[in-house]
Amino acid sequence: MILVDADACPVKEEILRVSGRYALAVKFVANGWMRLPESPLIERVVVTEGLDRADDWIAEHSAPGCIVVTADIPLADRCVKAGARVLGPDGRAFTPASIGNVLATRNLLTALREAGEIRGGGRPFTKQDRSAFLQALDTAVQAIRRTGR
Repeated sequence: MILVDADACPVKEEILRVSGRYALAVKFVANGWMRLPESPLIERVVVTEGLDRADDWIAEHSAPGCIVVTADIPLADRCVKAGARVLGPDGRAFTPASIGNVLATRNLLTALREAGEIRGGGRPFTKQDRSAFLQALDTAVQAIRRTGR
């Protein structure tokens, strides 16, 4: 199963394509309704309004054998700890070995932004990011099929 942090997710179409190719269930979790194709493989999960409600739902349903797609680093940390395979929309895999450094970097950048030391957000999403995501998602699906985790 693929769990998607769907608010502002730039790779929904790619997830749908991979879901169809492998006949994998996918749940798009968000705070509001979104347009999605009708399919028995696709589920729209709308959580109640509130800070981190979608994140909480995804973290609670994460488990070994699941793939989680999120750009939210604290959510990625929670899902990695639950045993899920976690991917960012740019194809970056968050693993038990990498998540500590990624979380520390995120926290440092947040503190620097809050202190006014740096401005702006990240770089724009590119075609290369989209391609890297597709490859990473395919790799994650194949790994789960081989190992069951």
